[in-house]
Amino acid sequence: MNASTVPAVGPVRIMTIWCPDWPVVAARRVGETGEERVAVLRANRVVAASATARSEGVVRAMRRREAQARCPDIVLITDDPGRDARAFEPVAAAIDAFTPRNEIMRPGLCQFPTRGPSRYFGGDGALAAKLVDALRGLGIEARVGVADGPFAAALAGRSSTPLVPQGESTAFLAPYSIDALVAVEGGRAVVRAARSTRRASAGSPGSAGSRASAGSPGSAGDADALALIDLVDLLKRLGIGTLGALAALPLRDVSARFGPLGERVWRLAAGLDERPVSPRRPPPDVVVSTELDPPVDRVDTAAFIAKALAEELADRLARHGLACTRISIEAETERGDRLVRLWRHERAGATGGLTAAGLADRVRWQLDGWLQALQKAGDDRSEACFGGITVLRLVPDEVVAETGRQLGLWGGAGAADERAARAFARVQGLVGPDAVCTVHETGGRRPTDLVQLVPWGDHREVASSSNQPWPGSLPAPQPTVVYPHALPAEVCDASGALVGVGGRGEPTAAPATLRLTAADRASDIQHITQWAGPWPLDERWWDVQSHRRQARMQVVTRTGEAHLVVLEGGAWWVEASYS
Repeated sequence: MNASTVPAVGPVRIMTIWCPDWPVVAARRVGETGEERVAVLRANRVVAASATARSEGVVRAMRRREAQARCPDIVLITDDPGRDARAFEPVAAAIDAFTPRNEIMRPGLCQFPTRGPSRYFGGDGALAAKLVDALRGLGIEARVGVADGPFAAALAGRSSTPLVPQGESTAFLAPYSIDALVAVEGGRAVVRAARSTRRASAGSPGSAGSRASAGSPGSAGDADALALIDLVDLLKRLGIGTLGALAALPLRDVSARFGPLGERVWRLAAGLDERPVSPRRPPPDVVVSTELDPPVDRVDTAAFIAKALAEELADRLARHGLACTRISIEAETERGDRLVRLWRHERAGATGGLTAAGLADRVRWQLDGWLQALQKAGDDRSEACFGGITVLRLVPDEVVAETGRQLGLWGGAGAADERAARAFARVQGLVGPDAVCTVHETGGRRPTDLVQLVPWGDHREVASSSNQPWPGSLPAPQPTVVYPHALPAEVCDASGALVGVGGRGEPTAAPATLRLTAADRASDIQHITQWAGPWPLDERWWDVQSHRRQARMQVVTRTGEAHLVVLEGGAWWVEASYS
């Protein structure tokens, strides 16, 4: 399409269903918390908060420490897209009763074209009312918006005008601040969390944190979010403060200055679809499927197979120069049931389409959601229906031309990364998905808090805060061996009495001997020649369940061994060792 022209075909009329604060709602529905004051964190920033927490001043994008200061009894939960997707499956299934073309944008937000359903149910208003009542019967409060195009419909669902008359979306959007482009994409909280994660892991190119971040499936989505908010901030500095002001600019000039992302946001501001209408249909040979014999009865096994299918699908699309923006996930069971769900890429206009990792994530979430929904229904067919998957199929339902992506100036994904990824995938196939892990640097005061192991290819957000100050942490160097379970021990003085630590952090006597007391590790008494400390640690004193009070020492024995010993609850433990 010429950048100076706009297709004559108007946007499709869309209905969006938005469940506010879905991460909080999902955590409650799966039984993770029942508290009123709840916030969900990603990279130490609030990405969702309950209404009660917001009434006490907790807002999105707020840092963890500030949220705890404003609401001391708040319950903090880690962001988990898989949990959100599992809990959203009953909602998607309820919407299926109204339309077969329901598309999940992300857990908590979905959409579908209204032309057929509205005619059947008596108009957009009647359809919206019936759908809201159906979801309320599940205990879900949802907001519905109807407009020309998904962006205008999403804003309508958040406004006092949920039904925008046909042909008036441009006028409806004009007074909105340009920040609405970010709000609909997930909000600045998610973007700031992505930026914090990128800064924390952007150290030396060879660092463990840098490698783990670069290989995580969420990196591409974070880059899209960062690019969007940077563009919005630039437009505001240029004096373009509303969607109407952006839409009044010539498309040719916006596209020439800001590229594909600029053209995309212009189309959104103008009330058009974010991508021009394209008659292109996916080639039939890009559909990937596999027959499972014996039938798969575990979600993790099916998800592992889906990961290989996603990589194969991405390769086939790449050979055709295509990218998938909407994927149909299909499964068949031993009893002949056919399960189908559509997932759409949230930011398809920004980067082209779903990556192999993004496809694998959505397949895993959907399989887990189907299982949870069937088990919760409690009918006799639940286990057999899901537990006997015989066919798994991925069908690209909508594709666009792959525009590629610009790699970083100092390097990026290359052949070596692809070979390493294939090797890791082969090893996972031999020893299991959880046996191949990457190291994510985190932060903390104890050696066990400094790193977290994440299975290769698994999408888990880790709060990378290793560069943050941690008062009370151990001095350098850090231990080289950290025991998964601390070893029971005795630290005694010269008379053989256990050494204690007073309230002021002073030892009751000089440590003289160390002895391991575990039955399988019992050894002779080791004489201590040097020691340092103790360093007191008093963490989370406001939380009875997670409160920890310790005193830590570094000791060196006559044999040259160095250990980190900890006094907690009147008992000594060897937590780590130095080499």
